[in-house]
Amino acid sequence: MKQKIANIASAEQFEKPVYSASLAVFRVVFGFMLFFSTVRFWLKGWIEELYINPKMFFTYWGFEWVHPLGQYTYLLFIVCGISALFFALGLYYRIASILLFLSFTYIELMDKTNYLNHYYFVTLVLFLMMWLPANVNFSLDAMRKPQISKRFVPLWTVGSIRMMMSIVYVYAGLAKLNSDWLIEAMPLRLWLPANNDMPLLGPLFNHLWVAYFFSWFGALYDLTIPFFLLNRKTRQYAYATVVVFHLLTAALFPIGVFPYVMIVSALVFFDSKDADKFVQRMKEFWPFLHADDDKDMFGYKPKRAKLLRSMFVLFFTIQIIMPWRYLLNKGELFWTEDGYRFSWRVMLMEKMGYAQFIVKDAATGNKITVNNNEFLTRNQERMMATQPDFILQYAHYLHDEFTTRGVHNPEVYATIYVAMNGRRSRLYADTTVDLAKETDTWRPKKWILDFDDKIHGL
Repeated sequence: MKQKIANIASAEQFEKPVYSASLAVFRVVFGFMLFFSTVRFWLKGWIEELYINPKMFFTYWGFEWVHPLGQYTYLLFIVCGISALFFALGLYYRIASILLFLSFTYIELMDKTNYLNHYYFVTLVLFLMMWLPANVNFSLDAMRKPQISKRFVPLWTVGSIRMMMSIVYVYAGLAKLNSDWLIEAMPLRLWLPANNDMPLLGPLFNHLWVAYFFSWFGALYDLTIPFFLLNRKTRQYAYATVVVFHLLTAALFPIGVFPYVMIVSALVFFDSKDADKFVQRMKEFWPFLHADDDKDMFGYKPKRAKLLRSMFVLFFTIQIIMPWRYLLNKGELFWTEDGYRFSWRVMLMEKMGYAQFIVKDAATGNKITVNNNEFLTRNQERMMATQPDFILQYAHYLHDEFTTRGVHNPEVYATIYVAMNGRRSRLYADTTVDLAKETDTWRPKKWILDFDDKIHGL
């Protein structure tokens, strides 16, 4: 067994040639999905609604310098959309992949109100794709420059995308191993009945056992699906469940294009031989894409290969460790959310909050009740009321805003109530703490009141 594991983990195994069609197909479907998502985002008016109309934006720690660009934000989306199209076509791929990664990431960093796990996943995959030879087959680059055409690439180039997807699924499954999800069937027992008007399945959602079934099946599915996709004998059936599972979640929950991202991305698990047959067949229909199919394998120059190996090892080490960072804090993760984001915790909470802020003039003692609607959109207010880093950023914003309005050294206090996963609403933050004087660090936030309950599990 040890020898078998050693063989699998050997450098020779990672360098084993596989058909480059796997990367090519993934590039095409992933690129077109991002292109159409960008167009859809524009047509629905979300650029103006999310990145131009708001008065303030919630920034990520360390990326406070990233801001929307006013009307030039449209230009940013044009760059993102065009580079996604070039990425899909494999035209000037290297430049297109870099521009796509930078523009997409910048868009996601402009306001963390809009954070979604699948946006984070797309950013990470795009980072990997910048370094992979995804344009050596079935691309306009290979047509323009036949000398770059290669029918084989090292296994690790395809494997890195599979690895990234496996991390997402497995960590999403591990996150579901908690008492709220498995023992209380929360929050699905709250969400499913709201869909009881759905044709055929709707009436079932009124039954409690269905919530338990979905909870347990969801955890089991996330924990095992990558392994079934990797196994040749179970792959087709596993992919069928991927399609059904994600289409059902798309019908039930407002989670954007995440289900389609996973359906499309899971294609990378298919055998590269099958992908090669598919690509060769497509070239019969589109002969202009037929470049010289050199049977030599694509290879990196030695120095570049050494650098990439180190970078990819570091990248995946970070991906494996980062979701566990919450263990450094003693508070209840779901309550404090210290380490919750960027850890593949998908739809585990129903958290509602109410936040009333008071600005006090330190010189006169006069108090002003803040109307949140004056500064925040409805979605921003909803996100702010339950997440500590949002609360602090808003408090600092109010301090600066009311300073400009003539309030002397404004003190900012908040009365916040939060209800989570069916529990009664309870006071969330210390009402006597001047939040404008608190800073957002990696250390626990002492102004958050204790969660007088226990959620067992990971």
